[in-house]
Amino acid sequence: MFFERVAILGVGLIGASFGLAIRVKGLCKTIVGHGRKEQNLRRAKELGIIDAYSMDAARACEGSDLIVLATPVGILKQLVGEIAGSIKKGAVITDVGSVKSIVYDLESLVPAGVSYVGSHPIAGSDQSGIDDARADLFRGARCIITPTENSHRAAIEEIASLWELLGSRVESLDPHKHDRIYAAVSHLPHLLAYALVNAAHGFSDDCIEYAGQGFKDVTRIALSSPELWRDISIFNKDNLINVMEILQENLDRIHDLLVAGDASGIEKEFSRAQRLRLVLSNDNQRSAANSADSMTAGSGL
Repeated sequence: MFFERVAILGVGLIGASFGLAIRVKGLCKTIVGHGRKEQNLRRAKELGIIDAYSMDAARACEGSDLIVLATPVGILKQLVGEIAGSIKKGAVITDVGSVKSIVYDLESLVPAGVSYVGSHPIAGSDQSGIDDARADLFRGARCIITPTENSHRAAIEEIASLWELLGSRVESLDPHKHDRIYAAVSHLPHLLAYALVNAAHGFSDDCIEYAGQGFKDVTRIALSSPELWRDISIFNKDNLINVMEILQENLDRIHDLLVAGDASGIEKEFSRAQRLRLVLSNDNQRSAANSADSMTAGSGL
C-alpha cells in the first residue's frame, strides 16, 4: 500500500500522529496539511509531520489519493462540502471522529467515484497539540471502522489494511451501534469528568487544591478540548441522554442505600461494579500480551 499524496485536514494530536505514522511506515510520498492556524501548520512542517500546507481545504486536497478528516465533528459536513469539487476520482476519504452516524451524511456529499469509510482510532490523550504527536500512537489500539451499505468493498479493505499497518486492531461496526456503545464508554465519562470537577468546586471552592491522585485520575479527561467534546456531545445527544438516565438510576439507588444506612447494599453495588471492571482489566492484559508477542515475532527474536 502506497499513497502518492495524502491530505490531513486538522493537524492536531490525532492528525499529526497519523502523519508521523504513515511517514515512518513509508506509506506515502507527500503529506499536505490544512487547519485553522497557520502557526500550527508551520510547526507541523518544521517537525516533518507534513511536507506542505494550505489554508484552503480544497487546495490541500487536490490530487490526493487519501484524505483524512481530523477536525471536530461539528465542522465535518461543511468541510466535505468545501472539498467535494477538488477530490480526484478514485480517492478514499476517512475521518477519525468519535461520532460515526454522521458518516451517512458525509458519504452523500462526496462526488461519484470517491469512497468514504469512517474510522475511529481508540487512541489519544487529554492533550491535543502536535508537540504530543507520536508515530506509535495507534500501535496496539483498537480502531473501529464504520462502513455502510454504500461503501465500496475495495475502500473498506484499504482503510482496514491501513490501520492494521499502523499497528491497530481493526474491527467493523454499524455506525449507529458504534455511537450507542461509545456514548456509554467514552462520551459519558468525559461529561462526568467535567461535571465532577464543577461539582467539587461547587461543593467547596477550595476542594480541588486538596485533591489526591484518585481525583486526578478520574478527572484527567476534563483537560480535553471543550470544543471537541461539545460537538461530540451534541452529535450523539440522544444516546448520551439515554445513558445519563441509566446513570441517574444507579446514583439514585446508591443515594437511597446511603439514606437507609444500608452498608450491605452499598457493598453489593460496589462489588458488582468491581466484577464488571475486572473484565476490562483482564482484556487489557490479554491485548498487551498479544501486542508484545506480535512485536517480538516481527523483530525476529
